[in-house]
Amino acid sequence: MYIIIAGAGKVGWNLARELMDEGHEVTVIESNRDRYLTVEEELEHAIQHGDASELWVLERAGIVRADMVIAVTGDDEDNMLISQVAKEKYLVEHTIARVNNPRNLEHFELLGVRPVVSATDLILRLIEHEVPHHGLVHLLDLRQEQLEIIELEVSEDAPSAGRQIGDLELPDGCLVVSVLRDGTGFVPKADTVIQPGDEVLAVLSPGDEPAVCELFAPKAIASGTAAIRRPA
Repeated sequence: MYIIIAGAGKVGWNLARELMDEGHEVTVIESNRDRYLTVEEELEHAIQHGDASELWVLERAGIVRADMVIAVTGDDEDNMLISQVAKEKYLVEHTIARVNNPRNLEHFELLGVRPVVSATDLILRLIEHEVPHHGLVHLLDLRQEQLEIIELEVSEDAPSAGRQIGDLELPDGCLVVSVLRDGTGFVPKADTVIQPGDEVLAVLSPGDEPAVCELFAPKAIASGTAAIRRPA
């Protein structure tokens, strides 16, 4: 693949290094002259000096043949603009944008810029996963496909505790794809009995989340955890 990376900060630099090691052709664009000269010592011809939000800079980097554009500058407005231009003007098939300020996530979504990566969001997901009192973790939201994947810890008072999966009244289209018990994960069958403390992985439609939580982790709803949303 030919990949253009806008921004040669720590993220862009390390990303370029890893992608090049995997055999991809990479061009990094950096607007700061001093940073450009520093990174050029390692990347050499794989980095160019310029503002990636300007069309001529993108064209000089060869965006017309790019398979992917990754915008990881320190400015959210630039990342939105670069991603939009790559997708809409140059018809780049894949774009990825970095969100520096989580409050700007809504703006990225309104402009149709996706997928986006937020370090703050990733850390929050880890906290949800590691802290025991969080009964619900949003692992992945596929908004275009109208699907999401969530992880729930089965509580003692859950209606599903002690019952077979085949006997549960799950919403249409909801599928329990994995159960983690005593550190071991397995794909459940219809006769698998759900136990308190199990960690259940489910695929469902976004609107079915309250019903699924009520079955496996009613406390997550009571505590408001179920309202936590994580963009894709």
